[in-house]
Amino acid sequence: MKTPHIPQDAPYSESQRAWLSGFFAGMHTHMIQSAGTANQTNARLINILYGSQTGNSEALAHDAANAAKAHGLKPQVLSLDEIDPDALAKMDYVLVITSTYGEGEMPDNAQLLWEALASESAPELSGMKYSVLALGDTSYDLFCQAGINWDTRLEQLGAKRLYDRIDCDVDFEEPAENWIAAVIPHMAEGTGTTVIIDTATAAIEAPKFSRKHPFPAKMQVNRLLSAENSSKETRHYEISIAGSGLSYEAGDALGIIPTNCPELVADIIKAIGCQGDEEVPNNGDLMPLNEALHTHFEIKLPSKELLEEIGRRSGDQELNTLLSADNKDKLTDYLWGRDILDLLLQFPAMEFSAAEFIALLKPLQHRAYSISSSSKKYPDSVHLTVASVRYQSHGHSHKGVCSTFLADRVSEETEVRCFFTPNKVFRVPADDTLPMIMVGPGTGVAPFRAFLQERECRNAPGKNWLFFGDRNAATDFLYREELEAMQASGLLTELDLAFSRDQPEKIYVQDRMREKGRQLFAWLEAGGYFFVCGDAYHMAKDVDQALHEIIAEHGHLSPQQAVDYVNQLKKDKRYVRDVY
Repeated sequence: MKTPHIPQDAPYSESQRAWLSGFFAGMHTHMIQSAGTANQTNARLINILYGSQTGNSEALAHDAANAAKAHGLKPQVLSLDEIDPDALAKMDYVLVITSTYGEGEMPDNAQLLWEALASESAPELSGMKYSVLALGDTSYDLFCQAGINWDTRLEQLGAKRLYDRIDCDVDFEEPAENWIAAVIPHMAEGTGTTVIIDTATAAIEAPKFSRKHPFPAKMQVNRLLSAENSSKETRHYEISIAGSGLSYEAGDALGIIPTNCPELVADIIKAIGCQGDEEVPNNGDLMPLNEALHTHFEIKLPSKELLEEIGRRSGDQELNTLLSADNKDKLTDYLWGRDILDLLLQFPAMEFSAAEFIALLKPLQHRAYSISSSSKKYPDSVHLTVASVRYQSHGHSHKGVCSTFLADRVSEETEVRCFFTPNKVFRVPADDTLPMIMVGPGTGVAPFRAFLQERECRNAPGKNWLFFGDRNAATDFLYREELEAMQASGLLTELDLAFSRDQPEKIYVQDRMREKGRQLFAWLEAGGYFFVCGDAYHMAKDVDQALHEIIAEHGHLSPQQAVDYVNQLKKDKRYVRDVY
């Protein structure tokens, strides 16, 4: 569709020619937009459904939607908790993009729909055509299990697989891009439709900084939060993002790309019988082994491939027995506190060539930390609250990869390569009048410090309640002065504390919740939001159980009615977790 052309010899003055050119240009734009709207109105609807714990699946869902639009399709992006089985049964074309959480579990925002589909009352899906993209981590036994479950169940219910499932490891970008490029044309087959794209306005600018292209930030503050005589080391960091053009919201996470400890690198090189200057391949380039281990590969947690090779070379009966499929829990216990160096020292007769060893390692991954500041209060910096991992095991000291990178090896001159990971669900309520209940023991307090700053900057009148706990009040009351000042000002309406080791019987945040159960339920009944941040395997499960009990007791509900009540909170995005 070309813009109308005015011949040079047309009998018009310059002012008339300018007016007509503008008129025709406007008409041309309107025709393009009208054509595009008409085509989109008649376009095939495809539903792109995502299950995400940290935001990666959601971001990929929107990438797939952009690709779908370019193929003349009409995409609808929804989280898996935004639909019910009846709505799913009416969908003809579906893409499912989901991560796997923990040991083969569904992400929080996929659990309810999955439970419904896994039941005997699940609807028939014979009219559906689908494909699944699964995100996972091969260091876990149940790699991509959530995606595998969705793929299998949709087929069992009669849906037709249009394109085979792709399972992505932690470096998911390239396989995910390939899946999107392959599956979207299958979704568009037989439509015969096209869409006119105005390239001047339709292009979406890629973010300047990302996981692949992190921002080289500078550390401004590194201070100890816990007391020096604490049994734990918890630090507060402030990292400058001035001049980056980056922004974040309270509830987001910051991804940090660390480097490995030089001493650990040297010890591993010695243990495998190498010198460190051997050249090894990495992404098509050659580099010294020492550099590769320092900046590119995971050298703390052994990969399955490395474990199996150590088992094969050593012939160790115990390790090989544990590596069999039926001993997952025992293998986990065996590896607890052990790292790659421990295993190499345990079997000292083994030597690897540099290239052999590198081939058995996984890429060094970023670590994500909940942000503990509001950009409304600190637009040019981002704050983190991080516990430094340090422990003695198997005869030598062990250190967390990223936590001690930040604590020990980052100076004002050192770059902190970082990027933001949005968490669009874990947000301060849009309605400033609604109550907010936050449960964040230990470093789980991080996002709630940000939430409180956000509410302060917004002059939000809604009530705020924090449940915080740690080991000892004297040494581990993180941000004590700030929280007590917030309480004194009225910003923090309620502050309930649980320091587990300050009395003979341990007290935890879930115990404080039960003590205030009647009031907590009243806040929920008033439209309150319930947020949890911290340990997924113990604290979050105990808090969830306490929440169900409180609702059943003070709502005078049966256990099943309490489950239904909590499920409705989840559907309404009023019960949200940031757990790890």
